[in-house]
Amino acid sequence: MPRRMGHDRDKDKDRDRDRGRRGASKFSTPRKKTCKFCADAHLKLDFKNAQQVGIFISERGKILPRRYTGACSKHQRDITLAIKRARILAVIPFTATQVL
Repeated sequence: MPRRMGHDRDKDKDRDRDRGRRGASKFSTPRKKTCKFCADAHLKLDFKNAQQVGIFISERGKILPRRYTGACSKHQRDITLAIKRARILAVIPFTATQVL
């Protein structure tokens, strides 16, 4: 019995179409984050508070970018300045500790 060539292509099309329905598209736009400092005028960033500053630092000790923090550009600069001040005063470490 001869093999039908179009049959395999139809399966591939169905599989690709099903795959698109299950997961989110890689081209879809994510939900826009709002800056929590702009939303709440009473919320102030204190560089002496290690817990508050630690939210904006990764496990490796790097400053998280705006796309993760959701802060506006003005407050992202304030976050960066607060982290740098906290590092200088040894409130938070410059890097993560190394495990040997």
